[in-house]
Amino acid sequence: MSIGGSSIGAELATLKSDHALPPPISRDERLQRIDRARRLTRDAGADALIINAGASLRYFTGVAWGASERLVAMILPVDGAPVMICPAFESGSLEAVLEIAADVRLWEEDQNPFTLVASALRDMRANVAAIDPALPFEMAGRLSAEMPALRLQEASSVVNGCRMCKSAAELALMQYAKNLTLEVHRRAARILAPGISTGEVRRFIEDAHRKLGTAGSTFCIVQFGESTAYPHGLPGEQRLREGDIVLIDTGCSVEGYNSDITRTYVFGKATDEQRRIWELEHAAQAAAFASAQLGVECQAVDAAARDLLTRAGLGPDYRLPGLPHRTGHGIGLSIHEPAYLVRGDRTPLAPGMCFSNEPMIVIPGRFGIRLEDHFYMSEHGPKWFTQPSPSIDAPFG
Repeated sequence: MSIGGSSIGAELATLKSDHALPPPISRDERLQRIDRARRLTRDAGADALIINAGASLRYFTGVAWGASERLVAMILPVDGAPVMICPAFESGSLEAVLEIAADVRLWEEDQNPFTLVASALRDMRANVAAIDPALPFEMAGRLSAEMPALRLQEASSVVNGCRMCKSAAELALMQYAKNLTLEVHRRAARILAPGISTGEVRRFIEDAHRKLGTAGSTFCIVQFGESTAYPHGLPGEQRLREGDIVLIDTGCSVEGYNSDITRTYVFGKATDEQRRIWELEHAAQAAAFASAQLGVECQAVDAAARDLLTRAGLGPDYRLPGLPHRTGHGIGLSIHEPAYLVRGDRTPLAPGMCFSNEPMIVIPGRFGIRLEDHFYMSEHGPKWFTQPSPSIDAPFG
């Protein structure tokens, strides 16, 4: 039985990964990324690229630090060695994780780090700097105050031009993360029983992800019954009852690369309405996947799912009952990243792009159905990371 019939202890005791952990991103690959960033920065008409702490800094340097009020950044000239700006007290920690050669420049707590940034840019003879879209506006303003003649421009074309299309090594890490999360989903369905709380299920999912060798869940949404009609749930705990829709959306991270999978099914016997909406959701997900061909615009994938639902009497557009949000998002080092499967995104699909496929159906005041799997664009078209749920009665086959 795929839903219920087991216990938290039994599932955790037998949980293990059947897949080998892929190798981390190599130093050579990071250097290739930096070379590409230099070319794209030059093509954008800038002399240097400034990358703030966060996912993009990890992408280029291996430094997996989140952004804070203390500036940690890479300045990459179109010619020459990168410069790392870092608080002096963090220098030892930086040396332990920095995977590329760089000129490290340190600032003390009572100093202005943007004086260092301006000095580095002057050394590079930079007149135009492309700024990481994740750099806070306040920090960009401090740089402008320090170096008024510098022209700043947004670096989305550079960052997205590097990160949007994944390498074979990135795809392998993402595949591994998604395999783990799908197994956690299978085990979570087995622990369900009347009266179990959403909090108990969330804690199990956290523990299960840890048991599989990750740092835990990067996020976890567990909804029962009417709460499933709200894409990100309602506050407070719910307890499971016979006949409830169960919606679980969760993921983990492996070497920074993310999984994000949703399964929806019924605890007990599905009603005719629940079954009809589940099957429409399944068909919309399949229509989106089938439309995702090389060269097609991202917005066409959203249109394929939305058109199918409109023909079935839902919507139209974002109206309810129907599909209230985009069909999917890019994924990689960030759970949500460009490009997006949504009207208005005219990015053509290209090899290496990775997306969620989740055209959720909401029936207001009743329930919602979201089936979310991810696919990547191969040289021959779309390929699933995880196979879609086969049926409402056997959601895991």
